[in-house]
Amino acid sequence: MSRATGTRPHAADRHDLIRVHGARVNNLKDVSIEIPKRRLTVFTGVSGSGKSSLVFNTIAAESQRLINETYSAFVQGFMPTLARPEVDVLEGLTTAIIVDQQRMGGDTRSTVGTATDANAMLRILFSRLGTPHIGPPSAYSFNTASVKASGAITVQRGNKKTVKATFNRTGGMCTECEGRGTVSDIDLTQLYDDSKSLSEGAFTIPGWKSDSFWTVRVYAESGLLDPDKPIAKFTKKEMQDFLYREPTKVKVEGVNLTYEGLIPKIQKSFLSKDKDSLQPHIRAFVERAVTFTTCPACDGTRLSEGARSSKIAGISIADACAMQTSDLAAWIRGLDEPSVAPLLTALGETLDSFVEIGLGYLALDRPAGTLSGGEAQRVKMIRHLGSSLTDTTYVFDEPTAGLHPHDIQRMNNLLLRLRDKGNTVLVVEHKPETIAVADHIVDLGPGAGTAGGTVCFEGTVDGLRASDTVTGRHFDDRSTLKADTRKPTGALEVRGASANNLRGVDVDIPLSVLTVVTGVAGSGKSSLIHGSVAGRDGVVTVDQSVIRGSRRSNPATYTGLLDPVRKAFAKANDVKPGLFSANSEGACPTCNGAGVVFTDLAMMAGVATVCEECEGKRFQASVLEYRFGGRDISEVLAMSVAEAEEFFGSGDARTPAAHRVLERLVDVGLGYLSLGQPLTTLSGGERQRLKLATHMGEKGGVYVLDEPTTGLHLADVEQLLGLLDRLVDSGKSVVVIEHHQAVMAHADWIIDLGPGAGHDGGTLVFEGTPADLVAARSTLTGEHLAQYVGA
Repeated sequence: MSRATGTRPHAADRHDLIRVHGARVNNLKDVSIEIPKRRLTVFTGVSGSGKSSLVFNTIAAESQRLINETYSAFVQGFMPTLARPEVDVLEGLTTAIIVDQQRMGGDTRSTVGTATDANAMLRILFSRLGTPHIGPPSAYSFNTASVKASGAITVQRGNKKTVKATFNRTGGMCTECEGRGTVSDIDLTQLYDDSKSLSEGAFTIPGWKSDSFWTVRVYAESGLLDPDKPIAKFTKKEMQDFLYREPTKVKVEGVNLTYEGLIPKIQKSFLSKDKDSLQPHIRAFVERAVTFTTCPACDGTRLSEGARSSKIAGISIADACAMQTSDLAAWIRGLDEPSVAPLLTALGETLDSFVEIGLGYLALDRPAGTLSGGEAQRVKMIRHLGSSLTDTTYVFDEPTAGLHPHDIQRMNNLLLRLRDKGNTVLVVEHKPETIAVADHIVDLGPGAGTAGGTVCFEGTVDGLRASDTVTGRHFDDRSTLKADTRKPTGALEVRGASANNLRGVDVDIPLSVLTVVTGVAGSGKSSLIHGSVAGRDGVVTVDQSVIRGSRRSNPATYTGLLDPVRKAFAKANDVKPGLFSANSEGACPTCNGAGVVFTDLAMMAGVATVCEECEGKRFQASVLEYRFGGRDISEVLAMSVAEAEEFFGSGDARTPAAHRVLERLVDVGLGYLSLGQPLTTLSGGERQRLKLATHMGEKGGVYVLDEPTTGLHLADVEQLLGLLDRLVDSGKSVVVIEHHQAVMAHADWIIDLGPGAGHDGGTLVFEGTPADLVAARSTLTGEHLAQYVGA
C-alpha cells in the first residue's frame, strides 16, 4: 500500500529487477540472480570467473538481440545475427548500451573528432562562419574528395529531352595524401626479387602464395606481362603495367578477375589500414617495406589548401583540431555569434565532456587507433553523458582502466550521474575505489575457468567486506613500502625525449631493478617509454594491443605450444605432423576442424551444433587412434595448462620444448585455462597474461610492460608482483607503466611524469624510491601513494 495515497502501487512499477535464471554461457554454472534496476551494480571476481560471460555475453547480448528482432526482416538481413544466450529465463531487460574497451578504428582516417561527432559540428561551424567562405561542411572534411563531372543526361518527362549537366562537390581532402596526413614511400626491393621471373616466385610479400588466384596468378597469367622474364628485364611499358596500371578486367583459367598495378594493390590491402591493427608478421613487413613521412602538401593536417585557408578569428579548422580539447572548449566559449548559438552550445558541451571525463589532453586530430583501451572506452562514453535517455542499461568494462588514482573519483561521479538520471548501470570492475560506491555487488568465483562460474556473494559493500569470498578477503589489502630496494647495475639513458607532449625529458632508467613509470593519464608515460625505450636492442615490449585470432585460435596455437606437441605425436607414431592440426590434414571433413557445424538462417541467428562425425573433437577418427603418452591429440587439447605441464614434464610424454611454454603459462597465473579454449572466449586480463607468457620466452634483457594489472583481481595483483620479482631476480630489468598503487609501492625506483596531462604534463616531476616519493608528497602520485600505504 502507498502511505501517501493509501492505494496499491501501479502494476507497471513492479518491474524493478532484471532476473537471470539458469545462465550457462561459457563457464557459468546455472547462475540465477536478481539485479536491481536504476542502481549501480558492480560485478567482481578473479579474472576468468565469469563476470564478462554474465554481463556482456548474457544480459547485454540478449538485450541487443531482442532489439534487433524489432526491425523488419529486410533490415535484419544487414545486421549481425546474434544467437540467444544459453539461459533459461531473462526478464526485466531494458535497452543496453555497451561501452567496452575494444580498440577504435582500424582505418587511418578515423580520429577522435570523427569518432565523437565533434568534427561534424566543427565543419558546420566553419561552413557558416569561416572566411573566406569555401563551401558546405563537406569542404572541411578530410574524408571527402572534391569531385567535378559534366555530361549529357536524359530527362524522362513528356518528350524525351537531352540536357547538359555539370556536377561539382567541394571536399576538404588533401589530394596528395588522400586525407591520411602521411605519404608512403614503398621500397620495391621488399616486394619482389627482380632477378627472378613471376613464374619463379619473384614476390616476397607475406601471404602471396604462388598458387593464389587473387594475387600472384593474376599477374603471371594476365597476358599483360611475360611470366618467364626476370622483372629486371621488363620494358618500360611492362614496368608501368606491373607497378601502376589502372584496374583492368582479365581472364585467368576462364575466371574474370581484376588486374591492378602492384603499388595501388599494396596501398589498398596494407596501407589503408591502421598499422597497429595489422597482424604482427604483416606489420613487420609494412615497417620494412614502407617509409611513412608527414605529407608535405598539407603538413600532416589531412586537409586541402582551401580548407586550411578558411578561418574564424584567425584559427583554421586544422588549428582547431590540433588544439587540446580543453583549450578548444575555451576558444569555442569565446565565440559570440548569435546566428549559430545552439551549435556553439552543443559543441561546447561535447568538448567539456572530454575535460570532465579526464581526456582534456586529447586533440581531435589524434588517430583513433592510437588510443589505449581505457581511453577508447572513455571516448565512447562522451556520446552518452549528455543523453536524454532514461531507463536504459549502461554496461561498462573496467571504466577505470588506464586511470590514475586522482582520476578514479571523477569516473565514479560520472557512473553515479548516469544512475541518478534513472538508468541501470552495470560495471565489471576490480578497483576497490569503484566497488566502494556500488549500490549492489555481485561477486563471482570462487576461482577462474572451470573453478568459477558461480555467484559467491550478492549484497552491499559492507556485506562483501564481511563475507569470506576471495574479493571480500582482499578488499582492504594494502601493500607496504619495501624496506630494502635493489641496487641498479647501470642505466638506459634517455636524452631530450620530445615525442607528443614531452618537453625534452632527460632521464636514466636503472637496470636490473623494477622501475615503475607513473603519472596522471596523458602525462607522457607511454610517449616516453614507447617513444624512447621500446624498439631498442634487447628490449621486449608487452603492450595492450589486442590479440587477433579466430575461434580456431587457442592458447596452444597462440603460444607456439602446439608445434612441439605435433612433432612429438608425429615422431611417436611415424606419421606427418600435419595430421595433428585441426586446420590441416587431420581436420574432420564434416566440420573442417571447427568441432561444430554452423547453419546460416539468414536474418535469424545462425545455429551451431556439435559435429556428429567427430563429436566436437575436431579431428578425423583415424587421427585419434594415434597416441602419445597414452593420450590422443583431442584429449591433450582438452587438458588444463596445469595438467599439461605435469603430463609433458615427465614420463613417456616428456617434451621439454612444450614443458617450457607451459611453465611460463602457469607462471603468469593461467594454469586453469584449457589448451584448446578459443581465444575469443578469454577475458581481457587473460589475453594480456597470455601475451606476457609468450614474450617471456624471447631473449631480451629489458622487459617493458604497459599496465599489466588491467583486468586483474586484487588477489591476482599479488601473484603478478611475485612474477615481476622473479623476472628481476633472474637478471632481467623490468620497466612497468602503471597506476596501481600496489605496484608503485613494490617498485625499486619510480619515475613520475606530470604535473598534469597534455600540455600541462610532459615533464619529469620525480625520480627516486617509493619511500622518498611518499616522504616528499610533492606530486599527485606521491599524495595518493602516501594515502594508500597509510603514511
